[in-house]
Amino acid sequence: MLRRAAQGRRDPAAEDETLQLLLACAHMRAPRRILEIGTAEGLTSVALAMECPDAQVTTVEIDADLHERARENFARFAVADRIRAVCADAGSLLPQMREPFDLIFLDGPKAQYVHYFPELKRLLPSGGVLFADDVLLYGWVSGRAETPNKRRSIVERLREYLNAVCSDPDFLTSVLEVGEGVAISIRR
Repeated sequence: MLRRAAQGRRDPAAEDETLQLLLACAHMRAPRRILEIGTAEGLTSVALAMECPDAQVTTVEIDADLHERARENFARFAVADRIRAVCADAGSLLPQMREPFDLIFLDGPKAQYVHYFPELKRLLPSGGVLFADDVLLYGWVSGRAETPNKRRSIVERLREYLNAVCSDPDFLTSVLEVGEGVAISIRR
């Protein structure tokens, strides 16, 4: 019910199908440390914390109002003690981070994925999973649908991200047509 309400407010929460795949990956990986870029109202962080009861989650959101709603949701679901919510620009924060993460969920500003990639790679140990959401974006990235002029830049950045992660020999990557497209990359 909270996810439906959040989507009604145009919260960029992951689609149900995408969330189920993310939770399945998390369950299989059994991460101890999870990083999420793009907290929104925190419902995906809550789901990850509940699916992985031994994990600590760090989640980053730049919008102060969304950050506050997320903190309220963490308290509502009694997972606030296992979630570190940071209100910051991920591009500025990532270079400062030192601890590795077993699972990274990338669902922030799509045009920044390619810029975040080197730092995310640095933070992933061997066997770590990088799960990027919305990589096909309405079929525009794959060319299945025509890209509106005002979205061409974001589509080009997503294509650059996919090229970078798919051609990186340190990763095994699959791009799946789930939701608006996901790229699941496992660090070799």
